[in-house]
Amino acid sequence: MPKALMPGPDIESDAGLLDLITTKDPQREEALFAEARRRRAEHYGSGVYFRGLIEFSNYCRNDCYYCGIRRGNARAERYRLDTDAILNCCRMGDLLGYKTFVLQSGEDPWFTDERMVEILGAIRREFPDHAITLSIGEKSRESYERFFRAGANRYLLRHETADEAHYRALHPASMSLAERKQCLFNLKEIGYQVGAGFMVGTPFQTPENLLEDLRFLRELRPHMVGIGPFIPQKDTPFGGYPPGSLELTLRMVALTRLILPGALIPATTALGTISPRGRERGLMAGANVVMPNLSPKAVRKLYSLYDNKICTGDEAAECRLCMEGRIRDFGFEPDMARGDAIDGNEQSPCLC
Repeated sequence: MPKALMPGPDIESDAGLLDLITTKDPQREEALFAEARRRRAEHYGSGVYFRGLIEFSNYCRNDCYYCGIRRGNARAERYRLDTDAILNCCRMGDLLGYKTFVLQSGEDPWFTDERMVEILGAIRREFPDHAITLSIGEKSRESYERFFRAGANRYLLRHETADEAHYRALHPASMSLAERKQCLFNLKEIGYQVGAGFMVGTPFQTPENLLEDLRFLRELRPHMVGIGPFIPQKDTPFGGYPPGSLELTLRMVALTRLILPGALIPATTALGTISPRGRERGLMAGANVVMPNLSPKAVRKLYSLYDNKICTGDEAAECRLCMEGRIRDFGFEPDMARGDAIDGNEQSPCLC
């Protein structure tokens, strides 16, 4: 029989967490996943929320060493969607039943606050009851407040790593982990449902770095957490490094579910890219969100954060139907509701 996942020190202490991060025992690992599924079911049942992802620009002012749309990648073929194109993506998503639109881009200076407010206003007027999530990077508090007033409900800003030295190894000197963290706290204070997150298996990462990510999640208590394996992109400084481990990524998903049982945790596209059943295994490890792509098919391959990204050739309807079937095959039920996070996202009693 699998060992029971023990409460108390096994999860509450740093030593217990580190032991679970590094375990190679399949029985302990399966017990961890089973406990994560149980905690997810307590809060969300068997439902898996669908979000419609719109990748509207692959321009970026930043030069992160791992990212295919980094400013310094001269091989990237750039694009931007205008307001009408973004609205058409939302209309397609609405026809397919989506109640949440996720607008994601690089940190593109062309999309000024005024342009973003215009886009948000247009979506909000046509879809007053839908949730709008932004994922457009670091902005001033004033910008975040303007977007919130214009109709944005949620904001995704992955911190990527919570360890200062590791952050420095992944980013140029112009970027600051302290600034990234402050943005997340600003967003939460404004009233957004906030999403943080990190990569697993990036160059130079240690188990202690991952432990620091869990510590930061305890401190921030975000409503959403995106966790995916590092996948190299050939035109970046890290293009020759190996990808992150699927198994370790799944353990981090499960541990995040235990630390933040009310969080919304996506089974990311990166999981599906690194393994044919990666997203489904993410759901089995405690995830409860998927984000099919609503972007125009002509630009999907251009939003190349990493190599071999899946679902770039599917139509939006094909993507949703395929994912629904695969989710049901694993015993879960697709849920097209807005799927707001549980208020307060209380922590597990054994972790506070």
